[in-house]
Amino acid sequence: MNSPSSHTPETAPKKRTLTDVLRARTFFIVDPIVTFLARHGISPNTLTSLGMLAHFLVAWLITQGQMQLAGITILLVAPLDALDGSLARKLGGKANGLGAFLDSTFDRLAEIALFGGFLFYYGQTGEELLMVTAYIGISGSLMVSYTRARAEALGYSCKIGIMSRVERYAVLIISLLVGRPDIGLVAIATFAYITVAQRIFHVWQQTHREK
Repeated sequence: MNSPSSHTPETAPKKRTLTDVLRARTFFIVDPIVTFLARHGISPNTLTSLGMLAHFLVAWLITQGQMQLAGITILLVAPLDALDGSLARKLGGKANGLGAFLDSTFDRLAEIALFGGFLFYYGQTGEELLMVTAYIGISGSLMVSYTRARAEALGYSCKIGIMSRVERYAVLIISLLVGRPDIGLVAIATFAYITVAQRIFHVWQQTHREK
């Protein structure tokens, strides 16, 4: 039987994710910006940190019930997530370095801050069902990230699922902009755990093929 490490994500068949598609289609916009940032010595870690800290502002807006303003703010902040990775690649950064570690860690902190805002807001308004929904949403979001990280650490591919981070943010932004964050939270809470199930099954298939 082959060991898990022999089935690396690089050797598994790759499918284009929404992130891959967006990166390719926005390259003509992003590349000049990261070229400018690189020329002026801006660090990718600086962008990563600013993006994470901005999420605390968004969380505060959510606690104040300023849902549409929160959606606009996320929409303005979201590009930082694309810029830091592109800037790292422009500067020749390594995918497994400190920058990648901070990017992944700060992404989780940013989501925790956002959902913390919802938990506080719905706690204040007494909407207990939506508090529970927000809790399920953040736990599911973290599990989506964890399943991929753990699978890839064991040498399996796991870049699949219908509710990855890009999809979660798209749902969240749209629901905030239209003033219906409750619908967005229900969608995230539901489809995040469906994604977890998809990833568990995907890894199971890979382990089954080893036998």
